[in-house]
Amino acid sequence: MPFTINPIKFGTDGWRGVIAADFTFERVAMLAPLAAKVLADNYGSTTSNRKVIVGYDRRFMAEDFAKVAAEAVQSAGFDVVLSQSYAPTPAFSWAAKSQNALGALVLTASHNPASYLGLKVKGAFGGSVAPEITKQIEALLPNPPSFTNSPGKLELFEPWSSYCAGLQAKVNIPVIKSAIESGKLKVYADVMHGAAASGLERLLGCPIEEINGDRDPLFGGGAPEPLPKYISALFKAIKEAANQHPDSIRVGLVFDGDSDRIAAVDGQGNFLSSQILIPILIEHLAKRKGMTGEIVKTVSGSDLFPRLAKLYGLELHETPIGYKYIADRMLSTEVLVGGEESGGIGYGTHIPERDALLSALYVLEAVVESGKDLSDIYAQLQQQTNFSAVYDRIDLPLASMDVRAKLLERLQNDTPKQVAGKSVVDCLTVDGYKFRLEDDSWLLIRFSGTEPVLRLYCQSHTMPEVRKTLEWARDWANS
Repeated sequence: MPFTINPIKFGTDGWRGVIAADFTFERVAMLAPLAAKVLADNYGSTTSNRKVIVGYDRRFMAEDFAKVAAEAVQSAGFDVVLSQSYAPTPAFSWAAKSQNALGALVLTASHNPASYLGLKVKGAFGGSVAPEITKQIEALLPNPPSFTNSPGKLELFEPWSSYCAGLQAKVNIPVIKSAIESGKLKVYADVMHGAAASGLERLLGCPIEEINGDRDPLFGGGAPEPLPKYISALFKAIKEAANQHPDSIRVGLVFDGDSDRIAAVDGQGNFLSSQILIPILIEHLAKRKGMTGEIVKTVSGSDLFPRLAKLYGLELHETPIGYKYIADRMLSTEVLVGGEESGGIGYGTHIPERDALLSALYVLEAVVESGKDLSDIYAQLQQQTNFSAVYDRIDLPLASMDVRAKLLERLQNDTPKQVAGKSVVDCLTVDGYKFRLEDDSWLLIRFSGTEPVLRLYCQSHTMPEVRKTLEWARDWANS
Protein backbone atom coordinates (compact mmCIF):
# COMPACT_ATOMS: atom_id res chain seq x y z
CA MET A 1 0.00 0.00 0.00
CA PRO A 2 1.65 3.30 -1.05
CA PHE A 3 2.23 5.87 1.67
CA THR A 4 1.36 9.49 0.94
CA ILE A 5 3.91 12.07 2.05
CA ASN A 6 2.16 15.30 2.88
CA PRO A 7 3.51 18.59 1.53
CA ILE A 8 5.27 21.01 3.86
CA LYS A 9 2.52 23.37 4.97
CA PHE A 10 2.42 25.67 7.98
CA GLY A 11 -0.64 25.41 10.21
CA THR A 12 -1.84 27.43 13.19
CA ASP A 13 1.67 27.39 14.69
CA GLY A 14 4.41 25.89 12.58
CA TRP A 15 4.83 22.91 10.28
CA ARG A 16 4.28 19.46 11.77
CA GLY A 17 4.49 15.99 10.33
CA VAL A 18 4.91 12.31 11.13
CA ILE A 19 8.53 11.47 11.90
CA ALA A 20 10.30 9.51 9.11
CA ALA A 21 7.37 10.04 6.74
CA ASP A 22 6.64 13.77 6.45
CA PHE A 23 9.24 14.97 8.93
CA THR A 24 12.71 13.88 7.79
CA PHE A 25 16.27 15.12 8.17
CA GLU A 26 16.39 15.99 4.47
CA ARG A 27 13.28 18.15 4.62
CA VAL A 28 14.39 19.91 7.81
CA ALA A 29 17.82 20.60 6.27
CA MET A 30 16.10 22.07 3.23
CA LEU A 31 13.46 24.07 5.12
CA ALA A 32 15.51 25.59 7.95
CA PRO A 33 17.71 27.85 5.76
CA LEU A 34 14.62 29.05 3.88
CA ALA A 35 13.02 30.03 7.17
CA ALA A 36 16.23 31.81 8.19
CA LYS A 37 16.28 33.70 4.89
CA VAL A 38 12.70 34.88 5.34
CA LEU A 39 13.48 35.95 8.91
CA ALA A 40 16.45 37.94 7.57
CA ASP A 41 14.33 39.50 4.82
CA ASN A 42 11.73 40.66 7.36
CA TYR A 43 13.74 41.45 10.48
CA GLY A 44 17.33 41.92 9.31
CA SER A 45 16.99 45.70 9.07
CA THR A 46 16.04 45.93 12.76
CA THR A 47 18.53 43.43 14.19
CA SER A 48 21.50 44.31 11.94
CA ASN A 49 22.84 40.76 12.30
CA ARG A 50 22.36 37.25 10.89
CA LYS A 51 21.86 35.40 14.18
CA VAL A 52 19.26 32.61 14.47
CA ILE A 53 18.34 30.75 17.68
CA VAL A 54 17.72 26.99 17.33
CA GLY A 55 16.01 25.10 20.16
CA TYR A 56 14.09 21.91 20.84
CA ASP A 57 11.80 20.03 23.23
CA ARG A 58 12.01 16.43 24.54
CA ARG A 59 10.43 14.59 21.60
CA PHE A 60 12.01 11.62 19.86
CA MET A 61 15.32 12.74 18.29
CA ALA A 62 14.38 16.42 18.69
CA GLU A 63 17.98 17.32 19.57
CA ASP A 64 19.23 15.48 16.46
CA PHE A 65 16.82 17.34 14.22
CA ALA A 66 17.82 20.60 15.91
CA LYS A 67 21.49 19.89 15.15
CA VAL A 68 20.65 19.20 11.49
CA ALA A 69 18.65 22.43 11.30
CA ALA A 70 21.44 24.40 12.98
CA GLU A 71 24.13 23.07 10.65
CA ALA A 72 21.98 23.74 7.57
CA VAL A 73 21.32 27.32 8.68
CA GLN A 74 25.00 27.82 9.48
CA SER A 75 26.02 26.50 6.06
CA ALA A 76 23.67 29.04 4.46
CA GLY A 77 25.70 31.86 5.99
CA PHE A 78 23.83 32.57 9.21
CA ASP A 79 25.23 32.68 12.73
CA VAL A 80 23.52 30.02 14.81
CA VAL A 81 23.00 29.89 18.57
CA LEU A 82 22.04 26.28 19.34
CA SER A 83 20.51 25.28 22.65
CA GLN A 84 22.53 22.83 24.71
CA SER A 85 19.40 21.37 26.32
CA TYR A 86 15.65 21.08 25.93
CA ALA A 87 13.61 24.06 27.13
CA PRO A 88 10.09 25.47 26.78
CA THR A 89 9.27 27.00 23.42
CA PRO A 90 8.71 30.43 25.05
CA ALA A 91 12.28 30.26 26.38
CA PHE A 92 13.50 30.29 22.77
CA SER A 93 11.15 33.12 21.85
CA TRP A 94 12.59 34.96 24.86
CA ALA A 95 16.11 34.22 23.62
CA ALA A 96 15.29 35.54 20.14
CA LYS A 97 14.26 38.90 21.57
CA SER A 98 16.78 39.18 24.41
CA GLN A 99 19.70 38.23 22.15
CA ASN A 100 18.51 40.55 19.34
CA ALA A 101 18.40 37.63 16.91
CA LEU A 102 16.50 37.41 13.60
CA GLY A 103 14.27 34.87 15.28
CA ALA A 104 14.17 31.28 16.47
CA LEU A 105 13.55 27.87 14.94
CA VAL A 106 12.12 25.48 17.51
CA LEU A 107 11.94 21.72 16.93
CA THR A 108 8.68 20.73 18.61
CA ALA A 109 5.26 19.33 17.82
CA SER A 110 3.72 20.92 20.92
CA HIS A 111 0.68 18.83 21.99
CA ASN A 112 0.57 16.47 18.98
CA PRO A 113 0.86 12.67 19.41
CA ALA A 114 4.26 11.02 19.81
CA SER A 115 4.72 10.19 16.12
CA TYR A 116 4.87 13.89 15.22
CA LEU A 117 7.66 16.44 15.22
CA GLY A 118 7.54 19.96 13.89
CA LEU A 119 9.25 23.29 13.30
CA LYS A 120 7.96 26.52 14.83
CA VAL A 121 9.24 29.83 13.48
CA LYS A 122 9.57 32.73 15.91
CA GLY A 123 10.28 36.34 14.93
CA ALA A 124 12.84 38.81 16.26
CA PHE A 125 10.12 40.34 18.45
CA GLY A 126 9.85 37.12 20.49
CA GLY A 127 6.67 35.50 19.22
CA SER A 128 5.09 33.41 16.48
CA VAL A 129 5.46 34.94 13.03
CA ALA A 130 2.36 36.06 11.18
CA PRO A 131 0.77 33.94 8.41
CA GLU A 132 2.28 36.28 5.79
CA ILE A 133 5.75 35.22 6.96
CA THR A 134 5.08 31.48 6.78
CA LYS A 135 3.53 31.99 3.33
CA GLN A 136 6.82 33.56 2.24
CA ILE A 137 8.64 30.43 3.44
CA GLU A 138 6.21 28.14 1.61
CA ALA A 139 6.64 30.19 -1.58
CA LEU A 140 10.37 29.34 -1.63
CA LEU A 141 9.80 25.57 -1.42
CA PRO A 142 9.19 24.79 -5.14
CA ASN A 143 12.45 26.46 -6.20
CA PRO A 144 14.73 26.88 -3.17
CA PRO A 145 17.38 29.57 -3.68
CA SER A 146 21.04 28.65 -3.53
CA PHE A 147 23.09 30.06 -0.67
CA THR A 148 26.57 31.23 -1.67
CA ASN A 149 27.54 32.92 1.58
CA SER A 150 30.45 31.72 3.67
CA PRO A 151 29.33 29.55 6.60
CA GLY A 152 28.37 31.43 9.72
CA LYS A 153 29.40 30.77 13.31
CA LEU A 154 27.76 28.13 15.51
CA GLU A 155 27.77 28.43 19.30
CA LEU A 156 25.90 26.72 22.12
CA PHE A 157 23.85 28.44 24.81
CA GLU A 158 22.07 27.56 28.05
CA PRO A 159 18.39 28.53 27.55
CA TRP A 160 16.95 28.42 31.08
CA SER A 161 18.72 31.04 33.21
CA SER A 162 17.87 34.25 31.34
CA TYR A 163 14.32 33.06 30.70
CA CYS A 164 13.70 32.17 34.35
CA ALA A 165 15.09 35.49 35.52
CA GLY A 166 12.70 37.27 33.18
CA LEU A 167 9.69 35.42 34.60
CA GLN A 168 10.76 35.80 38.23
CA ALA A 169 10.86 39.58 37.83
CA LYS A 170 7.12 39.66 37.04
CA VAL A 171 5.80 37.69 40.01
CA ASN A 172 6.11 37.78 43.81
CA ILE A 173 8.18 34.60 44.06
CA PRO A 174 8.97 34.98 47.82
CA VAL A 175 5.30 34.96 48.84
CA ILE A 176 4.60 31.82 46.77
CA LYS A 177 7.73 30.08 48.07
CA SER A 178 6.83 30.96 51.65
CA ALA A 179 3.32 29.54 51.25
CA ILE A 180 4.76 26.28 49.89
CA GLU A 181 7.44 25.94 52.58
CA SER A 182 4.93 26.66 55.37
CA GLY A 183 2.51 24.03 54.05
CA LYS A 184 -0.25 26.53 53.25
CA LEU A 185 0.09 25.75 49.54
CA LYS A 186 0.57 22.34 47.93
CA VAL A 187 1.64 22.51 44.27
CA TYR A 188 1.43 19.55 41.89
CA ALA A 189 2.63 19.84 38.28
CA ASP A 190 2.05 17.29 35.52
CA VAL A 191 4.70 18.21 32.95
CA MET A 192 3.57 15.35 30.65
CA HIS A 193 7.17 14.20 30.00
CA GLY A 194 7.72 17.51 28.21
CA ALA A 195 9.80 20.65 28.23
CA ALA A 196 8.29 22.13 31.40
CA ALA A 197 10.10 19.46 33.43
CA SER A 198 12.08 21.09 36.28
CA GLY A 199 10.67 24.50 35.30
CA LEU A 200 8.63 25.38 38.39
CA GLU A 201 11.34 24.24 40.79
CA ARG A 202 13.89 26.37 38.93
CA LEU A 203 11.56 29.37 39.16
CA LEU A 204 10.37 28.96 42.75
CA GLY A 205 13.65 27.76 44.24
CA CYS A 206 11.92 25.05 46.27
CA PRO A 207 10.62 21.52 45.67
CA ILE A 208 7.11 20.84 44.35
CA GLU A 209 5.36 17.59 43.45
CA GLU A 210 6.28 17.05 39.79
CA ILE A 211 4.50 14.26 37.89
CA ASN A 212 5.71 12.62 34.65
CA GLY A 213 8.97 14.53 34.80
CA ASP A 214 11.01 11.83 33.05
CA ARG A 215 11.66 11.91 29.34
CA ASP A 216 9.29 9.55 27.52
CA PRO A 217 9.02 10.14 23.76
CA LEU A 218 5.85 8.01 23.75
CA PHE A 219 4.21 10.23 26.39
CA GLY A 220 2.92 7.27 28.37
CA GLY A 221 0.92 6.10 25.38
CA GLY A 222 -1.13 9.29 25.21
CA ALA A 223 -0.35 12.77 23.95
CA PRO A 224 1.19 15.73 25.82
CA GLU A 225 -2.00 17.78 25.67
CA PRO A 226 -3.51 19.31 28.83
CA LEU A 227 -6.80 17.40 28.67
CA PRO A 228 -8.50 15.32 31.41
CA LYS A 229 -8.05 11.99 29.61
CA TYR A 230 -4.25 12.28 29.83
CA ILE A 231 -3.76 13.37 33.46
CA SER A 232 -5.09 10.52 35.61
CA ALA A 233 -1.95 10.58 37.79
CA LEU A 234 -2.50 14.25 38.64
CA PHE A 235 -6.17 13.68 39.52
CA LYS A 236 -5.12 10.85 41.84
CA ALA A 237 -2.40 12.95 43.51
CA ILE A 238 -4.75 15.89 44.14
CA LYS A 239 -7.49 13.68 45.59
CA GLU A 240 -5.00 11.99 47.91
CA ALA A 241 -3.71 15.41 48.95
CA ALA A 242 -7.26 16.52 49.77
CA ASN A 243 -7.33 13.80 52.44
CA GLN A 244 -3.77 14.25 53.65
CA HIS A 245 -3.62 18.07 53.60
CA PRO A 246 -7.22 19.27 54.06
CA ASP A 247 -6.13 22.65 55.46
CA SER A 248 -3.81 23.48 52.56
CA ILE A 249 -4.75 25.15 49.31
CA ARG A 250 -4.07 22.54 46.64
CA VAL A 251 -3.25 23.47 43.05
CA GLY A 252 -2.56 21.11 40.16
CA LEU A 253 -0.93 22.51 37.02
CA VAL A 254 -0.72 20.82 33.62
CA PHE A 255 1.77 21.72 30.87
CA ASP A 256 1.76 20.55 27.26
CA GLY A 257 4.78 19.09 25.49
CA ASP A 258 6.60 22.36 24.82
CA SER A 259 5.21 24.31 27.78
CA ASP A 260 3.26 26.96 25.93
CA ARG A 261 -0.18 25.64 26.98
CA ILE A 262 -1.59 25.22 30.46
CA ALA A 263 -4.57 23.77 32.32
CA ALA A 264 -5.18 23.25 36.04
CA VAL A 265 -6.90 21.08 38.63
CA ASP A 266 -8.52 22.61 41.71
CA GLY A 267 -8.16 21.43 45.29
CA GLN A 268 -11.00 18.91 44.95
CA GLY A 269 -9.69 17.35 41.75
CA ASN A 270 -11.83 19.20 39.18
CA PHE A 271 -10.29 19.97 35.79
CA LEU A 272 -10.02 23.65 34.89
CA SER A 273 -9.40 24.56 31.28
CA SER A 274 -8.12 27.97 30.22
CA GLN A 275 -11.78 28.97 29.77
CA ILE A 276 -11.75 29.08 33.58
CA LEU A 277 -8.12 30.09 34.14
CA ILE A 278 -8.21 33.16 31.88
CA PRO A 279 -11.01 34.84 33.89
CA ILE A 280 -9.08 34.11 37.10
CA LEU A 281 -5.98 35.66 35.52
CA ILE A 282 -7.90 38.70 34.25
CA GLU A 283 -9.18 39.36 37.77
CA HIS A 284 -5.75 38.86 39.34
CA LEU A 285 -3.90 41.13 36.92
CA ALA A 286 -6.54 43.86 36.72
CA LYS A 287 -7.74 43.89 40.33
CA ARG A 288 -4.86 42.75 42.53
CA LYS A 289 -1.93 43.89 40.43
CA GLY A 290 -3.65 47.00 39.06
CA MET A 291 -2.58 46.33 35.48
CA THR A 292 -4.41 47.61 32.41
CA GLY A 293 -4.67 46.81 28.71
CA GLU A 294 -6.88 45.08 26.18
CA ILE A 295 -8.30 41.57 26.63
CA VAL A 296 -7.70 39.53 23.47
CA LYS A 297 -9.71 36.36 22.93
CA THR A 298 -10.12 33.92 20.06
CA VAL A 299 -13.53 33.03 18.62
CA SER A 300 -13.60 29.89 20.79
CA GLY A 301 -13.09 31.85 24.01
CA SER A 302 -15.72 31.94 26.75
CA ASP A 303 -18.48 34.56 26.82
CA LEU A 304 -17.29 35.36 30.35
CA PHE A 305 -14.23 37.18 28.96
CA PRO A 306 -16.21 40.16 27.55
CA ARG A 307 -18.22 40.38 30.78
CA LEU A 308 -15.04 40.68 32.81
CA ALA A 309 -13.61 43.19 30.36
CA LYS A 310 -16.72 45.33 30.95
CA LEU A 311 -16.52 44.80 34.74
CA TYR A 312 -12.94 46.10 34.87
CA GLY A 313 -13.36 48.78 32.19
CA LEU A 314 -11.08 47.05 29.67
CA GLU A 315 -11.34 46.87 25.89
CA LEU A 316 -11.95 43.49 24.21
CA HIS A 317 -10.66 42.26 20.84
CA GLU A 318 -11.54 38.95 19.12
CA THR A 319 -9.29 37.04 16.69
CA PRO A 320 -9.27 33.77 14.72
CA ILE A 321 -7.87 30.72 16.53
CA GLY A 322 -4.07 30.57 16.63
CA TYR A 323 -1.83 32.43 19.01
CA LYS A 324 -0.03 34.18 16.15
CA TYR A 325 -3.13 36.37 15.75
CA ILE A 326 -2.98 37.34 19.42
CA ALA A 327 0.78 37.96 19.13
CA ASP A 328 0.16 40.23 16.15
CA ARG A 329 -2.33 42.23 18.21
CA MET A 330 0.19 42.53 21.05
CA LEU A 331 2.67 44.15 18.69
CA SER A 332 0.30 47.02 17.92
CA THR A 333 -1.78 47.50 21.07
CA GLU A 334 -1.31 47.51 24.84
CA VAL A 335 -2.64 44.09 25.89
CA LEU A 336 -3.26 42.89 29.43
CA VAL A 337 -3.84 39.22 28.60
CA GLY A 338 -4.50 37.29 25.42
CA GLY A 339 -5.62 33.69 25.43
CA GLU A 340 -7.13 30.78 23.57
CA GLU A 341 -9.33 27.98 24.87
CA SER A 342 -6.70 25.34 24.13
CA GLY A 343 -4.49 26.68 26.92
CA GLY A 344 -2.27 29.26 25.24
CA ILE A 345 -2.13 32.43 27.36
CA GLY A 346 0.20 35.41 27.05
CA TYR A 347 0.72 38.82 28.58
CA GLY A 348 1.48 42.30 27.31
CA THR A 349 4.21 42.79 29.90
CA HIS A 350 6.07 39.76 28.54
CA ILE A 351 7.05 38.74 25.03
CA PRO A 352 4.08 38.37 22.62
CA GLU A 353 4.07 34.62 23.17
CA ARG A 354 1.92 32.17 25.12
CA ASP A 355 3.85 30.99 28.14
CA ALA A 356 2.57 28.24 30.43
CA LEU A 357 5.20 28.70 33.15
CA LEU A 358 4.45 32.41 33.52
CA SER A 359 0.73 31.57 33.60
CA ALA A 360 1.45 29.00 36.31
CA LEU A 361 3.26 31.60 38.41
CA TYR A 362 0.38 34.07 38.05
CA VAL A 363 -2.12 31.34 39.00
CA LEU A 364 -0.12 30.48 42.12
CA GLU A 365 0.22 34.17 42.99
CA ALA A 366 -3.56 34.62 42.62
CA VAL A 367 -4.26 31.68 44.93
CA VAL A 368 -1.79 32.80 47.59
CA GLU A 369 -2.85 36.44 47.59
CA SER A 370 -6.58 35.63 47.60
CA GLY A 371 -6.29 32.72 50.02
CA LYS A 372 -8.89 30.86 47.93
CA ASP A 373 -9.14 27.69 45.90
CA LEU A 374 -9.17 28.27 42.14
CA SER A 375 -12.79 27.15 41.73
CA ASP A 376 -13.89 29.47 44.55
CA ILE A 377 -12.27 32.42 42.75
CA TYR A 378 -14.06 31.43 39.53
CA ALA A 379 -17.43 30.97 41.25
CA GLN A 380 -17.15 34.46 42.72
CA LEU A 381 -16.48 35.88 39.22
CA GLN A 382 -19.55 34.06 37.89
CA GLN A 383 -21.68 35.61 40.61
CA GLN A 384 -20.31 39.09 39.97
CA THR A 385 -21.10 38.88 36.24
CA ASN A 386 -24.28 36.76 36.42
CA PHE A 387 -22.64 34.15 34.20
CA SER A 388 -23.40 30.44 34.53
CA ALA A 389 -22.46 28.78 31.24
CA VAL A 390 -20.27 25.69 30.90
CA TYR A 391 -18.01 24.57 28.07
CA ASP A 392 -16.56 21.47 26.45
CA ARG A 393 -14.86 20.42 23.24
CA ILE A 394 -14.35 17.18 21.33
CA ASP A 395 -11.91 16.38 18.54
CA LEU A 396 -13.21 14.13 15.76
CA PRO A 397 -10.53 12.31 13.70
CA LEU A 398 -11.26 12.33 9.98
CA ALA A 399 -10.60 9.38 7.68
CA SER A 400 -8.89 11.47 5.00
CA MET A 401 -8.38 14.95 3.60
CA ASP A 402 -11.14 14.11 1.08
CA VAL A 403 -13.59 13.79 3.96
CA ARG A 404 -12.37 17.14 5.26
CA ALA A 405 -13.00 18.76 1.87
CA LYS A 406 -16.54 17.32 1.67
CA LEU A 407 -17.42 18.56 5.16
CA LEU A 408 -16.09 22.02 4.34
CA GLU A 409 -18.17 22.05 1.14
CA ARG A 410 -21.27 21.12 3.16
CA LEU A 411 -20.63 23.96 5.60
CA GLN A 412 -20.24 26.41 2.74
CA ASN A 413 -23.16 25.27 0.58
CA ASP A 414 -25.63 23.87 3.10
CA THR A 415 -24.97 25.87 6.28
CA PRO A 416 -27.14 24.54 9.14
CA LYS A 417 -30.11 26.72 10.09
CA GLN A 418 -30.80 24.69 13.22
CA VAL A 419 -28.41 23.01 15.68
CA ALA A 420 -29.67 20.38 18.14
CA GLY A 421 -33.23 21.65 17.73
CA LYS A 422 -32.31 25.30 18.31
CA SER A 423 -32.48 28.01 15.67
CA VAL A 424 -29.23 29.62 14.51
CA VAL A 425 -29.44 33.40 15.01
CA ASP A 426 -25.94 34.26 13.83
CA CYS A 427 -23.02 32.54 12.08
CA LEU A 428 -19.47 33.92 12.45
CA THR A 429 -16.98 32.64 9.85
CA VAL A 430 -13.77 34.42 10.91
CA ASP A 431 -12.34 30.96 11.75
CA GLY A 432 -14.50 27.93 11.04
CA TYR A 433 -18.25 28.26 11.58
CA LYS A 434 -19.44 29.61 14.93
CA PHE A 435 -23.20 29.23 15.33
CA ARG A 436 -24.82 31.49 17.95
CA LEU A 437 -28.10 29.80 18.96
CA GLU A 438 -31.45 31.18 20.10
CA ASP A 439 -30.72 30.54 23.79
CA ASP A 440 -27.36 32.40 23.54
CA SER A 441 -25.36 29.16 23.57
CA TRP A 442 -22.91 28.53 20.72
CA LEU A 443 -21.29 25.79 18.67
CA LEU A 444 -18.03 26.22 16.77
CA ILE A 445 -17.05 23.79 13.99
CA ARG A 446 -13.53 24.15 12.60
CA PHE A 447 -10.72 22.06 11.15
CA SER A 448 -7.35 21.55 12.81
CA GLY A 449 -4.52 23.42 11.16
CA THR A 450 -2.02 20.60 11.81
CA GLU A 451 -3.91 17.27 11.80
CA PRO A 452 -6.80 15.58 9.89
CA VAL A 453 -9.14 16.42 12.75
CA LEU A 454 -12.47 18.24 13.08
CA ARG A 455 -12.67 20.31 16.26
CA LEU A 456 -16.09 20.86 17.86
CA TYR A 457 -16.52 23.48 20.61
CA CYS A 458 -19.64 24.34 22.59
CA GLN A 459 -20.68 26.68 25.39
CA SER A 460 -24.19 26.32 26.85
CA HIS A 461 -26.08 26.68 30.11
CA THR A 462 -25.68 23.14 31.43
CA MET A 463 -23.31 20.27 30.73
CA PRO A 464 -26.14 18.02 29.41
CA GLU A 465 -26.98 20.74 26.87
CA VAL A 466 -23.31 21.01 25.89
CA ARG A 467 -23.08 17.25 25.38
CA LYS A 468 -26.32 17.19 23.38
CA THR A 469 -25.02 19.92 21.06
CA LEU A 470 -21.64 18.24 20.60
CA GLU A 471 -23.34 14.91 19.85
CA TRP A 472 -25.47 16.68 17.24
CA ALA A 473 -22.29 18.06 15.66
CA ARG A 474 -20.65 14.64 15.73
CA ASP A 475 -23.67 13.06 14.03
CA TRP A 476 -23.73 15.87 11.45
CA ALA A 477 -20.08 15.24 10.60
CA ASN A 478 -20.42 11.46 10.48
CA SER A 479 -23.48 11.62 8.24
